[in-house]
Amino acid sequence: MRDLSKDRSLLAINSATVKPWTLEQLVEGCVRTGITAIAPWRDIVQAAGVEKAGSLIRAAGLSVTCLCRAGLFPAADEAGRRAALDDNRRAVDEAAAIGARSLVLIAGGLPKGSKDLAGAHRQVHDGIAALLPHARESGVPLAIEPLHPMYAADRACVNTLAHANDLCDQLGDGVGLAVDVYHVWWDPDLTAQIARAGKRILTYHVCDWLVPTRDLLLDRGMPGDGVIDLRSIRAMVEATGYNGHIDVEIFSAQDWWKREPSDVLRICLERHQTVV
Repeated sequence: MRDLSKDRSLLAINSATVKPWTLEQLVEGCVRTGITAIAPWRDIVQAAGVEKAGSLIRAAGLSVTCLCRAGLFPAADEAGRRAALDDNRRAVDEAAAIGARSLVLIAGGLPKGSKDLAGAHRQVHDGIAALLPHARESGVPLAIEPLHPMYAADRACVNTLAHANDLCDQLGDGVGLAVDVYHVWWDPDLTAQIARAGKRILTYHVCDWLVPTRDLLLDRGMPGDGVIDLRSIRAMVEATGYNGHIDVEIFSAQDWWKREPSDVLRICLERHQTVV
């Protein structure tokens, strides 16, 4: 495993972690702290203006590990599916404009009123397949992120690395994986599926699972504050040959979002070097 104890160059900050910072504030804060990589969400990129965002990031010398997020493919009718595909193509263009190494995709859940999980799975496959030509032409790899099963109905019906690996096998070049410990730490097949993923791991995200968890979406923990064996999972990921950044992505309406973002950055760096 890589030694992170004195190396901040492998740390990336996801913009969700320092909400409500703008892209400009995120870039300035990372430069000031000596953090060299970011993973912005589309909302702050769009708020800054896509072309301006790309210029700002390049001028600061920052790497962009991924753009979060696109996907959400299933819809109740053809018009909805076309709208989703159009938005995903725009997301590819945004990722290309800011130099993102990948575009994170979450599957989307069941269409309103539907109980057809298998049908939603087919729509996800077909949606990614339809997006792939544009992504390949734009040079933007697509990173499928399986989400915890609690999100299957409304956010993402791809819930295991096994399912995400299957999609990669089916879809071929240009598709890989986003591995987020919050969503996969519980999986008894985790070791085998990370090994199976191999070079397809495009981006790696960390936070922690708190006990108790007060909100299943907005109560993630800072690395080291919960029950996830972060070093064990990182060892699995790095055993595949992954040598990219480690993104800290924390949704925390009741705790970290209430703190001064500069302090959050400082603690992220400390935990990166001592816990992750």
